[in-house]
Amino acid sequence: MPDWVPWLIGGAALVIGEVFTLGFILGPIALAAAFAAVVAALGGGLGIQLLAFIVGSIASLAFVRPLATRHLRTPVHTRTGAAALIGARATVLERVDSDHGLVKIGGETWTARPFDEDQVIEPGVRVEVLKIEGATALVSE
Repeated sequence: MPDWVPWLIGGAALVIGEVFTLGFILGPIALAAAFAAVVAALGGGLGIQLLAFIVGSIASLAFVRPLATRHLRTPVHTRTGAAALIGARATVLERVDSDHGLVKIGGETWTARPFDEDQVIEPGVRVEVLKIEGATALVSE
């Protein structure tokens, strides 16, 4: 078996582990395994392969992981679409109950329901948007 095959198998196992954990630890290490596989394919000895794996792991954890975690924690002001409305404040225009209601969110009128189905919110009350389901905002006082 060529020297690069175990590195690719190990890298694939790390990618699968990353899919199940989503911690952005195993993914960068899988990149390092791919780098070691390239070194092995180019004829590098075991020592050079291990060095490439260690250096690649440190580099990818130092550079790739912070970029990925920062991307996941996108601030509210850069979210778009319905996702940008979650956490926004709204004003109740028409009584909001489990069947119907209207709120004004950032200058737009949205149909609304209370997040807690037993809650009734009267017009004029300021609420927070907790979730968007289709074209309906789920709100709470």
